[in-house]
Amino acid sequence: MSEIMLAFCLTMIAGLSTGIGSAIAFVAKQTNKTFLSVSLGFSAGVMIYVSMVEIFVKAGDKLKGSLGEQKGSWLVVIAFFVGMFVIALIDKLIPSDENPHETKCVVADAKECVKEHKLMRMGVFTALAIAIHNFPEGLATFVSAMEDLNVAIPIVIAIAIHNIPEGIAVSVPIYQATGSKGKAFLYSFVSGLAEPVGALVGWLILMPVMNDTVYGIIFGAVAGIMVFISIDELLPAAREYGEHHLSIYGMIAGMMVMAVSLLLMA
Repeated sequence: MSEIMLAFCLTMIAGLSTGIGSAIAFVAKQTNKTFLSVSLGFSAGVMIYVSMVEIFVKAGDKLKGSLGEQKGSWLVVIAFFVGMFVIALIDKLIPSDENPHETKCVVADAKECVKEHKLMRMGVFTALAIAIHNFPEGLATFVSAMEDLNVAIPIVIAIAIHNIPEGIAVSVPIYQATGSKGKAFLYSFVSGLAEPVGALVGWLILMPVMNDTVYGIIFGAVAGIMVFISIDELLPAAREYGEHHLSIYGMIAGMMVMAVSLLLMA
């Protein structure tokens, strides 16, 4: 399998895990909130550790090698915070009711949500919001896979875990509104397609001009995007669905697993 196809397949796996969340919503009478809390904290730990320890450092090495020590050091820091700013801006432009970063009912029993939301509209706009957020995640996964599979695979696992409750958030209200599992699954599945689309756009636009400087800038921005997602989305959601310490324990476990895996694959 070519390097590009492998990177694209990994991105597809990460994005379409929203479908797993949709399936869970149909077969489980109640979401296991303890497991969800620990899993989201674990994902945050993986993404924060790999972003700060591996991706940010590699971005700096690329930029310092192509631009020199001082310019490279400044540019990687700028790229890091620009990545944060971009994902924060996307987050800001999406109304809170449809924003997947805003905690909402994600349990299979959505009767309490009926009183406050027009469920079909909520589900459709949640799917759209998730698709918008998944686009830069797809680009991040694809570029990481093209550069280093040892970094990309843990990122794919972490993103896949955090996409599962997003799939639940899409499918539950649509299913409650329409009674159609097929339609609910379809919306959830399509929202996850934004990640491979992000990968495809990245390949078409960036590959022809890719060099160490471009790689370094993208890697720096990817680190910023993933740290922001972890702090703004994963950790608050983990705390919402379980006890405070569960999310922290999960985060520490994620960091430890990521640290050991990087050492073993070095």
